[in-house]
Amino acid sequence: MKVDLEMIDKVAHLARLEVQEDEKQGLLDDMNKILAFMDKLNEVDTKGVDPLVYMSDEVNVLREDIVKHEISREEALKNAPKQDGKFFRVAKVINKP
Repeated sequence: MKVDLEMIDKVAHLARLEVQEDEKQGLLDDMNKILAFMDKLNEVDTKGVDPLVYMSDEVNVLREDIVKHEISREEALKNAPKQDGKFFRVAKVINKP
């Protein structure tokens, strides 16, 4: 597959990018190099090679999730700038039509 200037314009439009005329040739060269590299990778025989899922064999060490200090609703709301006795009050961010 080869990239041409028309495809550069189409991709720029889809990505909502403004590409100057003097930048297009550089992008064209870079994209064609990337595709040539991908073609080269497709030539590699990967039969019998397991897919790489993780970069290392390390395993995450997880701890138990233990509640150490519970606070009451009153304590939680004590320093709230706005509250109604039960909940924090915040500015409305979603308008329903």
